Amino acid sequence: MGYVKTAMLMAAMTALFMGVGYLIGGAGGAVIALVVAAAMNAFTWWNSDSMVLRMHNAQPVTPGDRMGLHAMVADLARNAGMPEPKVYLIDTPQPNAFATGRNPENAAVAVTSGLLRSLTREELAGVVAHELAHIRNYDTAIMTVTATFAGAISVLANFALFFGGSRERLGLIGTLLMMMLAPLAAALVQMAISRTREYAADKMGAEICGQPLWLASALEKIAMGAARIDNHAAERNPATAHMFIINPLHAHKHDNLFATHPATENRIAALRALASQSRPAPRTTPLSASSIPKSRARGPKGPWT
Repeated sequence: MGYVKTAMLMAAMTALFMGVGYLIGGAGGAVIALVVAAAMNAFTWWNSDSMVLRMHNAQPVTPGDRMGLHAMVADLARNAGMPEPKVYLIDTPQPNAFATGRNPENAAVAVTSGLLRSLTREELAGVVAHELAHIRNYDTAIMTVTATFAGAISVLANFALFFGGSRERLGLIGTLLMMMLAPLAAALVQMAISRTREYAADKMGAEICGQPLWLASALEKIAMGAARIDNHAAERNPATAHMFIINPLHAHKHDNLFATHPATENRIAALRALASQSRPAPRTTPLSASSIPKSRARGPKGPWT
């Protein structure tokens, strides 16, 4: 059901984009808008991972790092039957993580130093498994496309005031309303897609690590940390907020239209229900203690290598 809903929301985003183009320039405007969107998405598709990682000053984690983070990601990726993604560290005290990349073969998982300081090794495994689920489900590609569509719709709507076609069709008041409502509608669709994919990634992440309660416990700690610790890079780049496992700007208490993520309480309840329904499927490759970083009271002084 989640994939059907996502497809419907993607179709709505595309229709909204073409509709704005039509209001500005008629049938020709709709075609031009679609061509522009395709070009923007093509550029973003190939460069999204590097762009986002640079925004958050993420540093690569190499094999053999002293915390064993790279080994843990590789172990979980093998268990998920997917290529091993690149691993990055973001130096910020807020506990959080995200995945990016256009497909499983070109993907990356980034975690914050605050996450490593806050979680146990089992909770960290649950978080990494959640991010791997996003990659395996191609959610990172979907969210890249929707973010690009949302930005393009905002640009088109702002152009509307300077085109006579939109004023003839809608009048000045109608054009002004479109400038305000079209970007809002695009943002709502983008957020709805993000919320839909989070539940699916929680479920698959629990299957990958084999323990739904690991992720449930991690979400509770991350939500508390995100609510009280600022993430300055995310504040400068709010368009990337939907990529994180928990909203890095501020946690939402309800699954409202303006939330980028489902309510953490609802996600935890779903994971606990999953754990109580049946035992998770046995892992194909057991997680060894050496492959999962141990929690530390204090984080590293400098970059990990």
